Amino acid sequence: MRFAAPLALAFALSACGLQPMYAGGGNGAVARGLGSIEVPAIEGQSGWLVRNALVDRLGAASTGTARYRLDVRLDDKLEGLGVLSDDTIGRERRTLRARYQLVDLADDKILVDATAGSDAGIDVVSSEYATIAAEQTALENLAREVASQIATRLALTLREKQ
Repeated sequence: MRFAAPLALAFALSACGLQPMYAGGGNGAVARGLGSIEVPAIEGQSGWLVRNALVDRLGAASTGTARYRLDVRLDDKLEGLGVLSDDTIGRERRTLRARYQLVDLADDKILVDATAGSDAGIDVVSSEYATIAAEQTALENLAREVASQIATRLALTLREKQ
């Protein structure tokens, strides 16, 4: 009787239809699909950061033949927000937005056409070096976040194609 409840729970959970996104590990359909995405160069420093993060997340270098191409266009903005009493900027906001398309190379069909984005607040301090370092760190973090959003959406799309 003591083992009946956990056994019934195990059967109930297996019938709910949930399955891991990356079932099969590196040999699973989603992982193989992500690994077959070619990520061309993206313009600018933010593009370089996003592309590197995407290649890391997708494992795009793991297979020799590309089945898909990921086209990405970025919009990187840095704007002043808080104006202090001496007319200097006290706070900045960095915004990174991406419009991306996943293209099937077999027939040039667009499988995904979507956007991703994130923003970060930056304190402007008296040290110009510290402010520039904060702006750069914000860009690096935003690039990783945007790449993560893109990779998640692509994984969901490839999972649905199964």
